Amino acid sequence: MTDPLIVTALLDADSQAELDDRRRRWFPAGRRVVGAHLTLFHALPGERLAEVRDVLDDVTDRAPIPATVQPPVPLGRGVAHPLDAPGLGAVHDRIARAFTGDLTRQDQQRLRAHVTVQNKVDPQTARATLAELAAEHVPWTATITGLGLWHYRGGPWDAAGEFAFRG
Repeated sequence: MTDPLIVTALLDADSQAELDDRRRRWFPAGRRVVGAHLTLFHALPGERLAEVRDVLDDVTDRAPIPATVQPPVPLGRGVAHPLDAPGLGAVHDRIARAFTGDLTRQDQQRLRAHVTVQNKVDPQTARATLAELAAEHVPWTATITGLGLWHYRGGPWDAAGEFAFRG
């Protein structure tokens, strides 16, 4: 079986750097194999790589998407920053329609755009992180500049393409 494909939203450089800094600080080092990311799909069919690339090329024929990085929220054993990104849901829906019969249960769910900055910690640590991040958080405007495509091979992701919004 071919490795699954991950689709992420790409963020402007300043927002990516800030969220990467938070992830480096809060995510357990031994479990941190990728940087901060906003996952749209966790497991598109790897054997359909060319078709996935075609769909991503098609859906990025639009303007970049403004997004507000919201105050942190609990994940139980971690913390994430939700992103309010009107327009990203429509991009997600178009991709989902193209792969309806191939979507995992997780990928069939409605998009809840977020960037996880901490995960896989005990609940007490997560609560402390949430309190600290919430106390200092000031929402900011980020820009979703395009989509990233990745091969998932069990560890760090291997890049399979970037698709910039071009409208």
